[in-house]
Amino acid sequence: MAHSSAAARGSSTSAAARGSSTSAAARGSSTSAAALRVPAESELEHRRIAVGPDADGRQVALHVVLAGPETGTPVILLHGFPEFWWSWRYQIAPLVEAGYRVIAPDMRGYNTSDKPSAVRAYRMANLISDVAGLVHALGYTKTHLVAHDWGGAIAWGVAALRPDVVDQLVILNAPHPTLFSRELRNPSQLKKSWYMFFFQLPRLPERRLREHETIARTFRGWTHRREHFDDATIERYVEAIRQPGAATATVNYYRAALREVASRGSVPVITAPTMVIWGMDDRALGPDLIVGLEPYVPGVRIERIEDASHWVAQDAPEKVNALLLDFLR
Repeated sequence: MAHSSAAARGSSTSAAARGSSTSAAARGSSTSAAALRVPAESELEHRRIAVGPDADGRQVALHVVLAGPETGTPVILLHGFPEFWWSWRYQIAPLVEAGYRVIAPDMRGYNTSDKPSAVRAYRMANLISDVAGLVHALGYTKTHLVAHDWGGAIAWGVAALRPDVVDQLVILNAPHPTLFSRELRNPSQLKKSWYMFFFQLPRLPERRLREHETIARTFRGWTHRREHFDDATIERYVEAIRQPGAATATVNYYRAALREVASRGSVPVITAPTMVIWGMDDRALGPDLIVGLEPYVPGVRIERIEDASHWVAQDAPEKVNALLLDFLR
């Protein structure tokens, strides 16, 4: 769950070997037009979908982007912070072309999805409820779940506590909660995670997060592929975070998380087939966070991408797409 140290420093879209470095499938992938094709607006369907009531009884509606055949196997893509569905722009077309039904929501609080005002609304039980509610609202019983950063934190929770709705799980640069708690005792990771404590302050984090320069630094300051964060892309992220109430809602994820730490129990073993993709040049989440994962996720497949930052799906879309298509069955 990360991050924006840049936010601390300083768009709406209406209209395989386990434990290996990048697998042969990913190493052999090329920068093809299909791999990097961003879907046209005409290929996408935008809906508002009610996913409540949540664990606290609230009714919540999410803005959701759908693509691909309605009869295809569903794949839900959960974005991270401070993103929105657009972060999956390089994954949508390849998944659709492989026959999947792609479902990319703006998580609660983000972009044009509903934004409950209370910090409590962003506790993990409610975020898990949103995902399970989305699966059922779309008429499915199970889904493939692909998730990054905060979306990954939620996906770990869904797979642990609502295994009935998860077919296969793919996590991108999001630590398992037990290992994250362990590594926060490590001074190196604690130093990387200092922004979490900054986000507990009132108002100042939100003000910084709305600044164009903050968003530009957050993405461009870490990426290996600056061309994937051109001015138009940065503007979309800025527009999304400036939606009324969005900056406060997204920061409330961190506020709620720290309030829950004391009451957090053990996490059940993950039973769904799971792959973890890790961009190794992650300035917020160190590589030790994938060491010792096997007892909590038996049979986990771990793929390390050396030349990718925290924004691994946007830094190395060719490799990520090849891994997804190889793993999801």
